[in-house]
Amino acid sequence: MAKLKSVTRSNRLGPEERRAAIDRLKEKELDILVVGGGIVGTGAALDAVTRGLSTGLLEARDWASGTSSRSSKLVHGGIRYLEQLDFRLVREALIERGLLLQRLAPHLVKPVRFLYPLKTRVIERAYIGAGMMLYDIFSYTGGRPPGVPHHRHLSKTQVMRAIPSLSPTALIGGATYYDAQVDDARYVASLARTASFYGAHVASRVNVEGFIKVGERVVGVQAHDLETDERFEIRAKQVVNATGVWTDDTQRMVGERGTFHVRASKGIHLVVPRDRIQSAMGMIFRTEKSVLFIIPWGRHWLIGTTDTDWHLDKAHPAATAADIDYVLEHVNAVLRVPLTREDVEGVFAGLRPLLAGESEQTSKLSREHIVAHTVPGLVVVAGGKWTTYRVMAKDAIDAAVDAIDGRVPPSTTDEIPLLGAEGYHAAWNKRAKIARAFGVHKVRIEHLLNRYGTMTDDLLDLIRSDASLGEPLPGADDYIAAEVVYACTHEGALHLDDVLARRTRISIEAWDRGVSAAPVAARLMAGVLGWDTEREQLEVERYLQRVAAERASQEQPDDESADRVRLEAPDIVRVD
Repeated sequence: MAKLKSVTRSNRLGPEERRAAIDRLKEKELDILVVGGGIVGTGAALDAVTRGLSTGLLEARDWASGTSSRSSKLVHGGIRYLEQLDFRLVREALIERGLLLQRLAPHLVKPVRFLYPLKTRVIERAYIGAGMMLYDIFSYTGGRPPGVPHHRHLSKTQVMRAIPSLSPTALIGGATYYDAQVDDARYVASLARTASFYGAHVASRVNVEGFIKVGERVVGVQAHDLETDERFEIRAKQVVNATGVWTDDTQRMVGERGTFHVRASKGIHLVVPRDRIQSAMGMIFRTEKSVLFIIPWGRHWLIGTTDTDWHLDKAHPAATAADIDYVLEHVNAVLRVPLTREDVEGVFAGLRPLLAGESEQTSKLSREHIVAHTVPGLVVVAGGKWTTYRVMAKDAIDAAVDAIDGRVPPSTTDEIPLLGAEGYHAAWNKRAKIARAFGVHKVRIEHLLNRYGTMTDDLLDLIRSDASLGEPLPGADDYIAAEVVYACTHEGALHLDDVLARRTRISIEAWDRGVSAAPVAARLMAGVLGWDTEREQLEVERYLQRVAAERASQEQPDDESADRVRLEAPDIVRVD
């Protein structure tokens, strides 16, 4: 009897691992093939492989390149859904929030405090307080403490002391509560890497061009490796379609009419320097359409969001001048010193995959998720919230294994931390000693621990072998050269855009949106990925074109104009 070489694979997710995964995908039939490398798809791959199923995962672009990297970066219960009486959704999300904070990814998911300003006395305070109390109670129903403090009521004096930038006329007091935040793109890349570590065969930049059917049954996909231009078939007992806002497009490949539809809702966020708003906490305000968040984000604030229907290019949703003005108008209504366009460092737009219903307003469409066996051999999972990805993934794999012969164990992902999570708290407690040992500032170690957890050792080893890798990137002092190298060797980055937009958040955090960092990062990547000078220059050129197109699109008056301008910048790898 052949022996297993090891229980798990390497924690690296580099070019060699990608090639090995593709070779394995071509060799023999899988139990589960997941299509879509966003938060739900990567979660489904981890769920399947940790049940002992042979698993593949394909993504046409980069991990989290769609919706999953362009969210509000919040892990939250959805306090506004209490008003819609959607108690089940809120409770489910709060249980997942506690799990992410305390067990699955404490290095990536952190508590964040929010103020809800009150404008009328007595009745509003009682109403909002009751909702926040219910929020706290639901957070305890998962059988463990919530991992965040309870809500509190504040007087106007207390609010103004904590948030001097608020206009005194904007409130009569406030109530505070806690949720959590996450670097969404980093989480998804870590999730894909964790799935690979447990044995899943994962590959980005592989496009599914069609489904293979025997009779009415889906038995695999026709795949196209966009890096090598090779086309091949992958066979699987069950295929899981987790393509988010592309769900309807993917379903059309099967030749079957979908039993439900997914509508795309565009939300934009502004990135503003931290010193433009003096506040000890985040804020949430009600608007006539939805809610407005002011979210602390390192040295920045994230301000958003909008909620509008989107029918144009799904890969590159564009923010318009009208979108930006809308957000500025609403945030300035509560600030003592208004923000201007010059204060905006970055802008990003994302699409929410909403299950289509009868309402014409996207803010009214369902945030529930649905799992369906639309045709034999194909499971579709759609809708939902970033926070509840693990539940969505579990439900999708449950549906898939129902059609697989033999007994399959239940999901175990509530007990499986992401790579870097184990031992994080101990490493955090030793951060000052680690900093002294490597001769770097403690803040730098804290930055690395909160991005890589205990995998920080890998980056410190890189710096030990080459001190220049400890230098910050131009125009992006928070990030060092070693992070660019590591993104390629361990985190599946194949292109400059992957590093500057998702493995780091330089594209939205830097004043120049990564223009200064691009040539240096490309040179570092070239050394790892074997690019020649021509390829290195092309990567930089394409990135600069992206930045210019995004800036120009944000000056346009409407979606159609912004979409047209944004698409003038060609992708480094075209996905048809």
